[in-house]
Amino acid sequence: MFVDKVKVSVQAGNGGDGIVSFRHEIFIKKGGPDGGNGGKGGSVVFVASSNQDTLAAFRYKKLLKAEDGQNGGSARKQGGSGKNLIVLVPVGTAVMDEQGKTIVDLVADEQKFVMAAGGNGGFGNAHFVSSTRQAPQVAEKGEKEEKLDLILELRMLADVGLIGLPNAGKSSFLTAVSNAMPEIADYPFTTLKPHLGVVDIDGQAFLLADLPGLIEGASTGKGLGDEFLRHVSRCSVLMHLIDINSNDIAADYKTIRQELAAYSSDMAKKPELIALTKIETIEPDLIDMQLELLKPALPKKAKVFKVSSYAKRGINEILFELKKMVIAEKVVKGSDKQTEYSIPVIRLKEIPNAWTVKKIDNGFLVTGKKIEKFAERTDFNSDFGVQRLRDIMLKMGIMNQLKHEGIDSGDKIVIGNPTKGEIIY
Repeated sequence: MFVDKVKVSVQAGNGGDGIVSFRHEIFIKKGGPDGGNGGKGGSVVFVASSNQDTLAAFRYKKLLKAEDGQNGGSARKQGGSGKNLIVLVPVGTAVMDEQGKTIVDLVADEQKFVMAAGGNGGFGNAHFVSSTRQAPQVAEKGEKEEKLDLILELRMLADVGLIGLPNAGKSSFLTAVSNAMPEIADYPFTTLKPHLGVVDIDGQAFLLADLPGLIEGASTGKGLGDEFLRHVSRCSVLMHLIDINSNDIAADYKTIRQELAAYSSDMAKKPELIALTKIETIEPDLIDMQLELLKPALPKKAKVFKVSSYAKRGINEILFELKKMVIAEKVVKGSDKQTEYSIPVIRLKEIPNAWTVKKIDNGFLVTGKKIEKFAERTDFNSDFGVQRLRDIMLKMGIMNQLKHEGIDSGDKIVIGNPTKGEIIY
């Protein structure tokens, strides 16, 4: 089954907890601290694979979870790390957040992306030994997993996309010029999923995509809707096929152009070649008449060809022109990449040690990446753990800021939003 859009949740593994432990051996009266550290949680790693061609595997497996790290042990035993979860997706998969913002576009075979990073393991009490602290009673909890709700969307990667109304002859053209075998029949919507075919012309190979037919209102979901318009967005060049037998050939052309523009202004600007199909079915003078009716609807310098996939007429001319257009687009995209640059800007939320203090009901809210990480790893049931967090806040200057803001004894200090923990001043 061809599936090109799914919703999934990914969840990295929790870090293992460190432990408080002391050596207990015969003839050793005062064994030192030997609590081991927790293991790191596994990460969820997405990998693009050319061996995958659909997202169907995720229809019934909505939660993708990596293994948790194991807790530390006595005798300084390190907890085992959780295994990473490797998620194979088809090349051309875009991964988006719940709002539809693209996180990563996996467009190359074996391209990898860590979608959710595993939590670090907490330190055991052996880690905190120093010259002034010989028997620490504190250990850290492992970091909690990173969890994300995602939308996976497969968009075909092709040099040329075949577009047009249903039954315009797209599948027939693909069959005539490549080894692809899409279903062909004399009724609309024969093609229900995209098909790819490789064309080799004069030593130059390029990829064609036969995309299901569009109708008026497709950009708003009518017919097969925008379920397949997304595939058009990947194509460098569009080949617009129009049935020469159309009752209103100009209207057919305008319908598709309007749907492309409604879906994406960038899509409407893609280089286009126009092909009048099925020319074997009518007389030459009628073909010329249809072309004259079409011309007023075409942009200036439009490239129009006449083709019969059945009789193999006009095919080579189109393929040579498509080859030229594809090469030209690759040159343009290559030059765009060479001129792309960016100036890194460091924002407050990206500074690891940055924190903020805000007055709330009955206390203060403290936020900041580093202090929230420490709070997440604190065992709030342990007086030693809470005191260590207070010491960290003092070193970071947070306690002094709280005093400056007018904190009173008994006020609540909430760390993180959402809350990672809270203490009483």
